[in-house]
Amino acid sequence: MYPKVIKKSLLAVMVVYGSASFLSADELIHPIPLKPVVNVQKAAVGKRLFMDPRLSKDGTVACVSCHNLSNGGADSAAVSTGVGGKQGTLNSPTVFNAVNSLAQFWDGRAKDLKTQALGPIVNPVEMANTYQQVVKTVSADQTYFRAFKQLYPNQKITIEMIADAIAEFEKTLLTPDARFDHYLRGNTKVLSSKEKEGYALFKSRGCIACHNGVNIGGNMYQRFGIFAQYKDRHNALGRYGVTKKAEDKYFFKVPTLRNIEKTAPYFHDGSAKTMEQAVQGMAYFQLGRKLSDDEVGKIVAFLRTLSGELPETVR
Repeated sequence: MYPKVIKKSLLAVMVVYGSASFLSADELIHPIPLKPVVNVQKAAVGKRLFMDPRLSKDGTVACVSCHNLSNGGADSAAVSTGVGGKQGTLNSPTVFNAVNSLAQFWDGRAKDLKTQALGPIVNPVEMANTYQQVVKTVSADQTYFRAFKQLYPNQKITIEMIADAIAEFEKTLLTPDARFDHYLRGNTKVLSSKEKEGYALFKSRGCIACHNGVNIGGNMYQRFGIFAQYKDRHNALGRYGVTKKAEDKYFFKVPTLRNIEKTAPYFHDGSAKTMEQAVQGMAYFQLGRKLSDDEVGKIVAFLRTLSGELPETVR
């Protein structure tokens, strides 16, 4: 009947048909909550750490270097550059709304934001530092020292505390109140006819099968190249690197489409330079379709309605 990869989820069956008749009568996309629940004091410390290049080995790379908060929470490169000019093999995902994802990184190897924050610090092509040196640097800074003393009385600063603070700041990075959120809340006049047609196509052509939920993505893994083999620049194996199961090769976390107009280039290898290329590529590789220029234009118009408001913590 269906290829093995299609059986990975019931939603993937909808990809095959791309028919609205397979979708629930209720919306599969939900608005972003307006207010995050966070420890404000801890988030303030985390923000400073997020911006601090001293967390890297040579003092040149901070979290914000690859997750530009004024540029969609990502960077504009196919792959990011770390200490010493070294480059990785995957496109930097946006940090905005990351708290709503089922896991972190393209391969989902980090279960939450705190675990994710620990990774780049010791990655040899990102910050290339050691946990011991980061703790030493942060502990020697009196502003950090006093702040952590208030957060964790009678405790020495640890790398877990540092990661916890960064994660707390990242929890604030929600981008609510996109025009499409207002549409979902009942203001049907907020979208143009073209944008509404784009949303209808987004559903009827099958895009919504994987791009749904609060983040319009980020809540499942899917094989890249269901209907046609995709050859990325670095032969990334996706979930296989985590599970070592052959059936998980080329499965990646479905990326969020929130703020997508600000996060080019696209795909895990950064190979799609424009939204138009990304939409057409997804249709071909994931849906087995060739969309018309008119269809692509309408879907892109819809995608532009997904840009939300920047959180107060970065304004």
